[in-house]
Amino acid sequence: MMSTLPSLGFAGIGLMGLPMCRRLLAAGYPLTVWNRNPDKCAPLVAAGARQVSSPAELCAHAAIVMLCLADTAVVREVVFGVGGIAEGAKNGQLLVDFSSLEPTATREMAAALAEKTGMGWLDSPVSGGVVGAEAGSLAIMVGGAAADLQRVRPVLLSLGQRVTHMGGVGAGQVTKACNQMIVACNALVIAEVVALAEQAGVDARLIAEALAGGFADSKPLQILAPQMAESRFEPIKWHVRTLLKDLDTAVKFSREQGSATPISGLAAQLMRLHGAQGFLAKDPATLVQMYRAPDSTD
Repeated sequence: MMSTLPSLGFAGIGLMGLPMCRRLLAAGYPLTVWNRNPDKCAPLVAAGARQVSSPAELCAHAAIVMLCLADTAVVREVVFGVGGIAEGAKNGQLLVDFSSLEPTATREMAAALAEKTGMGWLDSPVSGGVVGAEAGSLAIMVGGAAADLQRVRPVLLSLGQRVTHMGGVGAGQVTKACNQMIVACNALVIAEVVALAEQAGVDARLIAEALAGGFADSKPLQILAPQMAESRFEPIKWHVRTLLKDLDTAVKFSREQGSATPISGLAAQLMRLHGAQGFLAKDPATLVQMYRAPDSTD
């Protein structure tokens, strides 16, 4: 008997996309994959996925096409560019975008895709990082039609522990921007804290343990503070450039909405300064280097 699970397509086999696809294969979903660098698909093909040479071809093999891409420009190219999803999309198919994008651009692209092809759009950004992707414990915040979400909810629950419908198209991206404002500002303060403790002669490796369970506790504190204190910057689990991109998105969107985000604006400036020192592709744990005295050891 053939599988009753829906066929899935996935574009973007990166830090997050690879473990997400592994979970989908393990759950038994028929999976077709595409990536700009085709070599990155090799482990998934070895595990049973089908590989295609253009995003448009995903639509020939999958009722639900998922994206996990770098930014708004890349999503626009993969959806509407030559050989893009819009060329292969059919009425009744559904696009699920796990990328973190500009909310306004997401609404515009979703409307354009629906008008051109009839394909629906769910913006479904995730939080939880590579560890969450591997464990299937991501938090997924979704914007789009409730009926579309109902259709893919079982798929999403293979990837995340919590799926929350935030509203219409774009609402997921607004929620992710809020998430990233908290995470990025938190990361910068944690870097200040670790550097201050070190400068004052306190063992910064004990900070996360000492504050666990109190009001200052958070996942970023428990993950980043020990890494910063030990100067443990590899393996790279996420990138400074990603936090910077998301902060810029949040500040731009807040300006469009007439809302003030002064702390996030300052965080974006500090993140950009750090990135300009050669840290864009490094782990955010390296933020501590901004605050350490010049004679501190790496």
